[in-house]
Amino acid sequence: MNMNFIRKLPIPKDIKEEFPLSDALAAVKAKNDKEIADVFTGKSDRFVLVIGPCSADREDAVIEYISRLRTLQEKVKDRVLIIPRIYTNKPRTTGDGYKGMLHQPDPTEAPDLLRGIIAIRKIHIRAIEETGFSCADEMLYPENYRYLSDILSYVAIGARSVENQQHRLTASGLDIPVGLKNPTGGDISVMMNSITAAQHPHAFLYRGWEVQTAGNPLAHAILRGYVDKRGTSHPNYHYEDLRALYDIYAASGLSNMGVIVDTNHANSGKKYLEQIRIAKEVLHSCRHCPDVKSMVKGLMIESYLEDGCQKIGPDAIYGKSITDPCLGWEKTERLVLDIADFW
Repeated sequence: MNMNFIRKLPIPKDIKEEFPLSDALAAVKAKNDKEIADVFTGKSDRFVLVIGPCSADREDAVIEYISRLRTLQEKVKDRVLIIPRIYTNKPRTTGDGYKGMLHQPDPTEAPDLLRGIIAIRKIHIRAIEETGFSCADEMLYPENYRYLSDILSYVAIGARSVENQQHRLTASGLDIPVGLKNPTGGDISVMMNSITAAQHPHAFLYRGWEVQTAGNPLAHAILRGYVDKRGTSHPNYHYEDLRALYDIYAASGLSNMGVIVDTNHANSGKKYLEQIRIAKEVLHSCRHCPDVKSMVKGLMIESYLEDGCQKIGPDAIYGKSITDPCLGWEKTERLVLDIADFW
């Protein structure tokens, strides 16, 4: 085996005991969980925004960004429900590049998984402590979910992971909303099969245990566009796409029909400024068709303190993405206020 076993890492139970979530913060998360679940079950008609940096690269900038979201949330709380993104692991198409805070708590230094596990738990706890937000993260590694299982209020499963059996089965054991993206090739049936698997009970092997799950009725779709065999990006957020997905969903018998539209990635062709137009087009489709409006629960938006993206380095600009380009704060604030007015 061509592996160098560096050290055995602490199990999630040990990390949780060393960096615990207080009873008071657990109560805050429980309140947030209910509000979010109510959107996906149809009890609330608020519009969800899963919003934040492409990847969490430094604690101070991310917490400042989320603190600004808290002020913005108070302005739109009757119509919009904000779930900040703190994405601490980053999938890489070729395997190269910055893999997120879990791997590199400091992007300019060598990977350190022990420091990373501690860093991602601390940043998520700090977000709840200082802003009252329990946040979203991507479940890139199903076995690592347990390090944050008492903190997160929303989980996304990415386009490269959605066909993976372990991701699907683990999602079936979560008690918070899990968004499953369409795969990079765009096959909607793959996404729908994943949602079906996540909503059903299963028995399987997880972290050395035989486990049984009850199924997750809050599992739902995320449309993120797709890439064809020539590598060209194509959107799947247009009215016709949403109408077709509604018909597929309606025929599936799945619980709690719901979709989040990812305004970046292949939907925007990674042209981050297009997120503004895409968001407003989705809202227009909702206004045009009651069926579509009942299904669309919100948007996923990549946003940070500064516009665009940059390379990792000593002269990196504070609050500017080091992975995919993001909307800066001024554009983000205007967009969120516009969404609230439209909804």
